[in-house]
Amino acid sequence: MTVEEKQPPAPRSELIGATRRESRRLMEGWWQRLSDAAADGRPAANVFVMGSAAEILHAFDIVTCFPEITALQTAIRGSSMDYLLAAEDHGYSPDICGYVKVDVGLHLKERRHPMGTLPKPSMVVATNMCNTYVKWAEIWERRYRCPVVVLDLPGWRGSGFEAGRDGFEADRRYVEGQLRELIGVCETITGRRLDIDRLRESMLAVNRLSELYRDVLAENRHRPAPFNAMLDGVNYMGIANIHRGTEEGVRFMQVALDELRERVALGIGALADERFRLLFVGTTCYTHFVRFLELFKEWGGVFVLSEYMTFAGGGIDKGIFYDTDRPLESLAEQLLLSSQRSMSGVFYSQDWHDQVVRDYQLDGICFHGVKSCRTISTGLPDLREWHMRRGDIPGLFVQSDLVDTRLWSEAQMKNRVDAFFEALQSRRLMRER
Repeated sequence: MTVEEKQPPAPRSELIGATRRESRRLMEGWWQRLSDAAADGRPAANVFVMGSAAEILHAFDIVTCFPEITALQTAIRGSSMDYLLAAEDHGYSPDICGYVKVDVGLHLKERRHPMGTLPKPSMVVATNMCNTYVKWAEIWERRYRCPVVVLDLPGWRGSGFEAGRDGFEADRRYVEGQLRELIGVCETITGRRLDIDRLRESMLAVNRLSELYRDVLAENRHRPAPFNAMLDGVNYMGIANIHRGTEEGVRFMQVALDELRERVALGIGALADERFRLLFVGTTCYTHFVRFLELFKEWGGVFVLSEYMTFAGGGIDKGIFYDTDRPLESLAEQLLLSSQRSMSGVFYSQDWHDQVVRDYQLDGICFHGVKSCRTISTGLPDLREWHMRRGDIPGLFVQSDLVDTRLWSEAQMKNRVDAFFEALQSRRLMRER
């Protein structure tokens, strides 16, 4: 009998692979809606992953386009430089956000994307949660003369986010007033009044989506981790944003949770040989996405959780619970809470990192600095040093970019990743002795 014959057959289940198939179907459906809107002039809104106000837009049947998602998809498909260079030739600086330049290039090239055609924005919804959002929105405003609604969300530089704290009610009323202005713009564009019951349905769907999303993240506390937060997690997060407030989004997340629980029951991990469990901090390199992950996979390293899955998930990871008996008040309250968690995380992320390392039994943290995103990248080396000195948590700091291939150096990246895992390996041997 050969060695292969002695090995037990791999566990089988119809659930395995269902999430990726459903993700592909939903993503293709979204692109079809975008292309259809571009062809027939249906109202479409450019929105961002942080503070999209999707619940209100869905109530008006306004198609939502996420430029961060469409930009990263060009990088994954190897075409981001065509758009990026077109924007630079048009006069945009090499130092500004790569996502912005890719998006500008898309609009300079008549909005033709590798996956479809982007519609002209009928309106824009932005927030102050990223310092680039407002200036990015102005580009579309100048090009298409479309209305822009910027939600000014009061920040909170602290570790507490309770709704009952001093000043919160005043902040909530301030945000609610802006949401009412947004509704007025939507009514003007569509020629329809807000259907409050449609809004409630969308909010209830977000409640369920948020609950399922948190359960999905929690499944990676198992060993081996059933999914890679950088590979599979990007799909989870993308669908959660695109289908936020829809029954399709809820069904997708239920499929993902069912498959992950099946993987745990069968002992199927994201890696066949999981040796090191890691947290990813920052945003990743999509131009060499597969190769980047392979550098860690070769050492048996799996990303159990990604900070990107939290702050770019629209706040659903922390739990969103809308009270549909008071829809606008509750919408303003939860938007304010989720935005303050995300924005203040820039200043107080170390406490969350420490908790995650303990809860998920992690071996280290990978910090990825992005040249064209200083907001996310600033302070990462210092944060790595803080964790190593205060918590004895090993950290790796690497640099590249989201969509710019000129800032990728495989030799340098591999050297640093290999050195990090050699140190982790030595550390483990020392502890075992």
